[in-house]
Amino acid sequence: MGAGRVGTTLAETLESRGHSVAIIDQNPDAFRRLPESFEGRRVTGMGFDRDALAQAGIEDAYAFAAVSSGDNSNIIAARVVRETFGVENVVARIYDPARAEIYQRLGITTVATVRWTADQVLRRMMPVGAASEFRDASGSITLCELDLDAGWLGRQVRDVQTATGARVAFLSRFGDGYIPTPEDVLQEQDVLHALVYTDALEETQRTLSRPPRPEED
Repeated sequence: MGAGRVGTTLAETLESRGHSVAIIDQNPDAFRRLPESFEGRRVTGMGFDRDALAQAGIEDAYAFAAVSSGDNSNIIAARVVRETFGVENVVARIYDPARAEIYQRLGITTVATVRWTADQVLRRMMPVGAASEFRDASGSITLCELDLDAGWLGRQVRDVQTATGARVAFLSRFGDGYIPTPEDVLQEQDVLHALVYTDALEETQRTLSRPPRPEED
């Protein structure tokens, strides 16, 4: 739902990967953004209207993305698709970060555009602190990038996990993704990505922003 830049990019990408795609927009002129080679369905209508969804083939859909420019429309459409048609893989783009948090807790996967963009810009301006990369549907677990004090270099991944309670998901090492074992040693310029309970995120980052304590040796 939504034939803006994000929606048409998603449609093109999915079709290029061999998927059957339908795209809904209330403005028929919006479909001009699609390439002439696009073979999917173009449905003019509201993305939460059952007739429009039926024309798009929602009853056979594996996934649905609500990426129009309106938060309310995206949420309504996401709920209709999930609750009425039983589609499990539903994602809604939300501009209001506070709303995104609420709907995430209700089990609707959201992409908080404003918050994500702000986090990414801040990360590049002032690369200090935890940067959230993903949250589970309940909002209780966060995958984030964490900064390490130099004192952690030469320590094992298990030391980080023991000190914080977090789980190291992967490292970015020399530009490549790398899934470490607990015995692997942290190296200079490693970028640490870990799964952390959201409520413990700030404390986890504080722990890693200082050298290991003697009891952590």
